Amino acid sequence: MITDNFIGNNRSSEGNKLFKTFNPVSNEMNPWEFVEATEAEVERAMVLASDAFLSYSKLDGKTKATFLRTIAKEIENLGDLLLNTYMAESGLPRGRAEGERTRTLFQLHSFADMLEEGSWVEATIDTALPLRQPVPKVDIRKCLMPIGPIVVFGSSNFPLAYSTAGGDTASALAAGCPVVVKSHPMHAGTGALVASAVIKSIELLGLPNGVFSNLNSSSIEIGKQLAIHPGVKGIGFTGSVKGGRTLYNLAAQRKEPIPVFAEMGSINPVVLFPEELKRQGDSWALTYADSMLLGVGQFCTNPGLFIAVKGKELDNFSQLLKKTLETNKAGTMLHPQIHANFTKGKEFMLQNVGVVPLVNISEGLLPQQAGQALLAVSGETFLKNPLLHHEVFGPFSIIVECNDNDQMLEVLANLEGQLTGTIIATQQELQNHMNIVQVLQQKVGRLIFNGVPTGVEVCPSMMHGGPYPASSDARFTAVGIHSVKRWVRPVSYQNWPDKLLPLAIQNDNSLSIERTVNNEKTRNSIL
Repeated sequence: MITDNFIGNNRSSEGNKLFKTFNPVSNEMNPWEFVEATEAEVERAMVLASDAFLSYSKLDGKTKATFLRTIAKEIENLGDLLLNTYMAESGLPRGRAEGERTRTLFQLHSFADMLEEGSWVEATIDTALPLRQPVPKVDIRKCLMPIGPIVVFGSSNFPLAYSTAGGDTASALAAGCPVVVKSHPMHAGTGALVASAVIKSIELLGLPNGVFSNLNSSSIEIGKQLAIHPGVKGIGFTGSVKGGRTLYNLAAQRKEPIPVFAEMGSINPVVLFPEELKRQGDSWALTYADSMLLGVGQFCTNPGLFIAVKGKELDNFSQLLKKTLETNKAGTMLHPQIHANFTKGKEFMLQNVGVVPLVNISEGLLPQQAGQALLAVSGETFLKNPLLHHEVFGPFSIIVECNDNDQMLEVLANLEGQLTGTIIATQQELQNHMNIVQVLQQKVGRLIFNGVPTGVEVCPSMMHGGPYPASSDARFTAVGIHSVKRWVRPVSYQNWPDKLLPLAIQNDNSLSIERTVNNEKTRNSIL
């Protein structure tokens, strides 16, 4: 089986370069082949996307909501074929495949709900006061409008929820932006199946050809071409700091710079306080062992750093965490390249002066299995060596043993931006150390009290992003309905004829959405 690219609604396979995906459990190539997209196919996809934007951007919310719900239905209709392909390309179990599919469908329905409700456009109206003195006030109205075609780069560790029809694509389509997906080469088969569901939905509803394209590529060249193409108006990326920064730099150097919303690196620090560890440290050690090993540590929210003051409570926590990690079986990673990067990163960390290995599973492993590791360092060592602050993507964590609370504060202050920061403490300890909370808050997008960072709830209040290098723009989330704000911009209309305005800011409010009219929230029409 040879799988083509989707250039708009049409299949295309002009290139002569083929590649395959890999099954990490069987440690062999999957049988199907994929045709690498050519520069000419990229060009056609972008021309179609730019043309489609002219009409797709004008569609009402209910039509776009129907589109997203149809995509969800067609993905569900793929049934076991999708789940089996997902498992063959990722090595992840069926339960994870089913869970991620459920999350993908939920995201699509969430954006559909948002579109049907309608107030997400933030309609604001200030009516004219022609008799105002000394200067008459003009009529000014504002709402959010889509920015244009978006390129989405599929994520390696989420073949469904962060890839072809995942959060980036769903939010961009909800905003009114056509999407060109650069499919991830590690799960191109999964991506092709999902792409077929999106294309079928477009055809069923008679939407413009070019609203969606899916490009296969095993190299970085197609990604670079997309990043600099003048038709692209925004980029969504989930991956490494290196990859995200490369796209960011390319986009900034364009004649017309464009936004790159990249989720990149995070070690998700966990601050441990002694009274809470004394109270239920054993429970927290077991909980965090599970969090570290979840998905073989291949989550952007994996707890990669524990920070605490030296003492009996920390020793007990460390020993039980160590024992639990040692008794768990090693898991299979997503791909040989991810496994190689994990192994290299772990070995590099172990070679640093002052690092004490508490756990380092390295014997009896199958070819793509990752042996979990837990290291310990002093606060002084961690502060002197910034290389210890870097992420090792996989089941890997470091315990930083601080001399006192002041040193713990210094360690936190020297961290780079993170997606999450967690505090394990009693409420009294939390209250007594608000200076630590304040420093941590400046470093993260999500603050967690007595919980784990893994397991990102998809809801409007979720902030999945953080200061650089956790993400390229800490003001925006990549999860939940508010992620749509990445793909829109506010536009004001001054003294515009009512019937030529976007529906959201016309006088009669035919959409029945909540609007801010002369500084008051209302669903009423303007008389």
